[in-house]
Amino acid sequence: MTKMEEVLALRAMEEPHYNCAQSMLVPFAEELGLTREQAYDLALDFGGGMGCGGLCGVLTGSMMVMGGKGVPQEARERLVEQFRARHGAVNCDELTQGLESHTPEKKERCDALICEGMKWLLKELEQE
Repeated sequence: MTKMEEVLALRAMEEPHYNCAQSMLVPFAEELGLTREQAYDLALDFGGGMGCGGLCGVLTGSMMVMGGKGVPQEARERLVEQFRARHGAVNCDELTQGLESHTPEKKERCDALICEGMKWLLKELEQE
């Protein structure tokens, strides 16, 4: 299964729920020397912008992967800049403004951001 197929499968699961950060980190768990459970737990509190509408879990999860793989800080900065340029924001509350929690519309928005983030991450890691 490719990383993209895995992220789509994770997001399709209802139980357990995989937040945006977990969805980005768990497919790379083995490469980072983690179990899937450890990766799930590590990224647990980074969903919903760390539970307070802050930095999008797509970004925090991607940064965990890049940091774990030794990708230079400049790449992480580039990710944030490109994400902000494309979406006009980097915080969860702004990215999902007007969408109520736990609705199909919000899940659809987050799924699209996760897929876009995974494509960027795979390209950056030269794994596409």
